[in-house]
Amino acid sequence: MNLLKSTGTFSFYTIISRLLGYLRDILIAIFLGTGLLADAFFVAFRIPNTFRRLFSEGTFNAAFVPSYTSEMVKGKKQSNKFANDIFNFLFLSLLTLTLVVQIFMPAFVSLIAPGFIGDAEKMEIAINLTRITFPFLFFICLASFFSAILNSHNKFGAASAAPIILNIILILVLMFSRSLNDQLVYYLSYGVSFAGILQLLFLYKFVIKYYSLKFNFKIKVNNKVKIFFKKLLPSIFSSGVTQINILVGTIIASFQASAVSYLYYADRIYQINLAIAGVAIGVVVLPQLSKHVESKKKEKILLIQNKALELSLFLSIPATIALIIGSEQIISALFGYGSFNNASVINSGLALYYFALGLPAFALIKVFSSFFFANHDTKTPFYISLFSVILNIFISVYYFVEIGFVIIPIATSISSWFNAIMLFLFLKNKKLFYFNEMFFIKFIKIVTASTLMGLFFSFLLNYFQNELAFDQNIKSLYLILSVVLGLLFYLIICYLIKAFKMSDIQLKY
Repeated sequence: MNLLKSTGTFSFYTIISRLLGYLRDILIAIFLGTGLLADAFFVAFRIPNTFRRLFSEGTFNAAFVPSYTSEMVKGKKQSNKFANDIFNFLFLSLLTLTLVVQIFMPAFVSLIAPGFIGDAEKMEIAINLTRITFPFLFFICLASFFSAILNSHNKFGAASAAPIILNIILILVLMFSRSLNDQLVYYLSYGVSFAGILQLLFLYKFVIKYYSLKFNFKIKVNNKVKIFFKKLLPSIFSSGVTQINILVGTIIASFQASAVSYLYYADRIYQINLAIAGVAIGVVVLPQLSKHVESKKKEKILLIQNKALELSLFLSIPATIALIIGSEQIISALFGYGSFNNASVINSGLALYYFALGLPAFALIKVFSSFFFANHDTKTPFYISLFSVILNIFISVYYFVEIGFVIIPIATSISSWFNAIMLFLFLKNKKLFYFNEMFFIKFIKIVTASTLMGLFFSFLLNYFQNELAFDQNIKSLYLILSVVLGLLFYLIICYLIKAFKMSDIQLKY
């Protein structure tokens, strides 16, 4: 396997998906802004979307891939039987969960958006929309199962391309939004669940080459299935801790008008880099790392771990600096149109600034967690993540009244750095990770190149400050130009100081 090539494939489709996601969110910002309907829709969309991220962005892989890889060694018949046992149990569990939540939806929405309780209209809309979007969870979790099988066979293209479907469906709905008025949020919600069905069918088309699906609802929960689900629950929590922290933030933010929307738009910006610097690397590394752990190839394990960490920092550090420097201009250029006013830009930009401070930690959590998962250890990341979420909740709740919604991204970043540092310390203590000789040299070079890029990017934002002003209609073009120039500058500096070598592209892992 070539780490850079596989990560590049995953990242390519992820970038297309996120770019379409930005187009979708720009249209939502124009037609919904940050008012009552926007808050209600984002709460309804947050739940299935959080589960999509929890399951599809490496979390399901964390428990499934090492177990399935062990079965693959024994032959296709064994691996197929194991996969079918998991699928059938998962199918019935998700169906039951979906039906139960539909029945008790008012109580469910009250839990995830307690700040809506005092506003009867907003609460009623949120309940209706969440009823429509919630089936997406059922379809996307099953789709994630198919993705995990493809990833186990080092096939990353289809799995990473599937989320594009959701964005295309929602963009098509938004294109006809002028005639929908207040009904727009309902059509968007139906679009979410419809996209889930399409993603499931799309992935099934690719997975049948490696897996033969057999429905059998006389489920025998054998030891292998028990072990898998014992690993799955903590892996969902530990690998998806960033998403859980953001969900917690959404619940707390519901007590302040428009705060849910501010956090949503800020979240959308940094997620594209997290998807590449954290999720993509974690997903790509896990199958190969699991195989080398099974065969006890220590040199290969060390090489993959260091390269994965190096690549994660290579992508996340410059992005962090750029987001800190240009948080407000980025929000303004991408979303500052129509109903999305200047106050929305300032508040969302402030949220993005503090989320950006935690971006390297978000990425490191994904990478470090995959090192544990490859060794069949989901409990250690789980306990660390649990404490991290408690820390996040404590900081957010304690300071919310005094500081307001901005404490949520601050608390998320602080708790994520705590999580990343503790994961690293436990890896060292368990002797599951060592730095090789080249890592520190590469790290210094990456920091140097990122700092120089930051200075250049700051110069570009100042140079184009008039063109990037809130009232300019083509400000997004100047932002794109600044980002592209900054990226090229960074890559050139990295090449000149050998923070990145062309030979890395050809290296097999």
